[in-house]
Amino acid sequence: MSIEVRRVLATEWTDVRDLRLRALQDPVAALAFLDTFENASAQPDAFWQHRTANAAEGGPNAQFVAIAEDGEWFGSATVLPSGLEGPESTALVVGVYVAEGHRGAGAIETLFDECATWSAEQGAHGLTLEVHVDNHRAQAAYERCGFTRTGQITELANGREYVMVRPVVPDAR
Repeated sequence: MSIEVRRVLATEWTDVRDLRLRALQDPVAALAFLDTFENASAQPDAFWQHRTANAAEGGPNAQFVAIAEDGEWFGSATVLPSGLEGPESTALVVGVYVAEGHRGAGAIETLFDECATWSAEQGAHGLTLEVHVDNHRAQAAYERCGFTRTGQITELANGREYVMVRPVVPDAR
């Protein structure tokens, strides 16, 4: 199966919205996202237009999507250029999602590689993400993609999360 992974276009806000709503309906969404389907589905079009423009070319963030041969959007990862000072600079990856039926086929690795390439262009040396301590599926996927736990645990509204990092150029998988 061939997939395309690329950065979103500002005009694709309805696709971005639809994929986010799909992700929020995943059984572990309450652990993985700091949002709910009810809240996100109530947002006006202007919210999604602004969010997508900020993650498209020329925006301060970058959202990458995985698209199947048939045009189905099934995966996403967004990277924020936070903490880009010094030799340990990292960019923060959020909103990671790959739909069931597409997991294990290499999409998450490609999404992270695109995030890493963009982050390196912004001056980052690594990627950081947070994963809920009870989201074992995501932890395993992130470890497979070269992320390791830092030992830090953050406390968020949805519970405790491990902080994980990887270099922008990961060790051989």
